[in-house]
Amino acid sequence: MRVFEGRAADIEADRERTRELVAHTATTGEPAVRAWTPHRQIAFGRRDARAEGYDRAREIAADHDFSPIEREVGGRAVAYTGSTVAFARAEPIEGREIQQRYARATTNLQAAFDRLGVEARDGEPPNSFCPGSHSLQADGKIAGLAQRVRSDAALVAGIVVTRDAAAMAEVLEPIYDALDVAFDPDSVGSVARAGSDADPETVARTIEQALAEGYRSTNDQSTDESAADDPADDRDA
Repeated sequence: MRVFEGRAADIEADRERTRELVAHTATTGEPAVRAWTPHRQIAFGRRDARAEGYDRAREIAADHDFSPIEREVGGRAVAYTGSTVAFARAEPIEGREIQQRYARATTNLQAAFDRLGVEARDGEPPNSFCPGSHSLQADGKIAGLAQRVRSDAALVAGIVVTRDAAAMAEVLEPIYDALDVAFDPDSVGSVARAGSDADPETVARTIEQALAEGYRSTNDQSTDESAADDPADDRDA
């Protein structure tokens, strides 16, 4: 497992760092993981970019001192406050389906929250930021996952709100209004709001460890099961 540490000097260089993570897995077949705190920004999805109020939403982001960018995957606008943790795990395809990768990543993220003392559960409140089927909540939405699949690698990525729920809700409310997307500011949760240690570095390292260990554990189990099913392997053992 290759670990990509830290964030780059600026937003574009930081995005390139994640591209390098995916390229590493695609080229070598070795999985890679990263957990970090991106620069302050509003990351708009492709659906946002097609909305009538997109230009106004970008202006609102800039007015609140958030750099507006457009990310490469779908979904709705997400705010990175500077303490928001992002995570990414690149995996070789290995015949697994999209839902299997989602399930494994969600289980691993749940393990990280358990270590942090957060009682997170599946799902999200109504009218959450970047609404989606793969989310975790604890006194509001605290994490969301997305996935991008190529022919040679898959990237499972997401965010965790550590301690800036109010700041995130404050900037997203007018942005979602401009995009004509339903949004409830009270739906934003955080690790701090759930009553746990919300230090971004602690959260990032805990998630990084859980994602790495979870992948190794699943692959080791798959190898053991394959060996048990293969008579030739049994004889060689």
